[in-house]
Amino acid sequence: MNKAEETLAGIRNVVTRRGSHWLSETRLALKIIRREISALVGFTIILFFGLMATIGPELIPLSKLPDVGKRFLPPSWEYPLGTDFAGRDVLAQIVHGSRDVLLVAFFTGLITVTIALSIGISSGYIGGRADSALMIIADIFLVIPSFPLLLVIAASLPRTLSPVEVAFVISIVGWPGLTRAIRSQVLSVKEELYIESAKCLGLSKRHIIFREILPNLLPFIAMNLVLSIIYAIYSQVGLYFLGVMPYTSVNWGTMINIALYRQSALLNRKVWVYLFSPIVCIILIQMGFILSLHVLEEIFNPRLRTEEA
Repeated sequence: MNKAEETLAGIRNVVTRRGSHWLSETRLALKIIRREISALVGFTIILFFGLMATIGPELIPLSKLPDVGKRFLPPSWEYPLGTDFAGRDVLAQIVHGSRDVLLVAFFTGLITVTIALSIGISSGYIGGRADSALMIIADIFLVIPSFPLLLVIAASLPRTLSPVEVAFVISIVGWPGLTRAIRSQVLSVKEELYIESAKCLGLSKRHIIFREILPNLLPFIAMNLVLSIIYAIYSQVGLYFLGVMPYTSVNWGTMINIALYRQSALLNRKVWVYLFSPIVCIILIQMGFILSLHVLEEIFNPRLRTEEA
């Protein structure tokens, strides 16, 4: 066997070992979720909205053309959630609006956690002047009220934004608190004996951070990722509801704004389905993430797993 064949065989072995490891971890995670009824309900809700956002718009077409003859039709087989003030299908608007809502929430959580993780680990592990400078910047952002700052930033934007751009806007105010929390976790972990042993063995900083410190932060990171997603849903819906973000007709916040302020939903019962459809969706998806929160730590932290798992 020549060198190339030996290299390929080694790569195959590594891939096989890692594949079997991830498969066993996935099976264990599914077993834990099935055991916890609340977590099962939560992940089912998340899966439902995930499918709605990914394949829903392909299955349910959205017509933006008004049809005055179909204004405020009640729920029926043709229109399960009725129609709006322009005679358009409310269900189609909910389905098409879910894609942007979930994309913004996911990207906001990802960007927020990535920024906080990068700065928090660097600050906590390196220490010294770099730590002081990074924490001063984080403290400045913490002092400024987050939602008013978000309103000012969003109101100054002149054009319609993509979900990733909206996520960056929301992430601007979401990272400082998490950064300080991660820094505190790193300061605690790096005093452990196994970190000191790794330093004595001459292992690189990169190895210590990614192989020794980061795995111990995974439960904390996973839970804060979910919390960041929840915060992002509230923030973006609130911004669209207040009308400070560039107009998007199918966004859930815009639908609530139109129902309350333009169609007087509190006085007109015909508007209630149009008003409460996005509100119920927001409540359900938030419930799904909250119900899944408490089981995430058990999935990512083997020390918390019971014998049954």
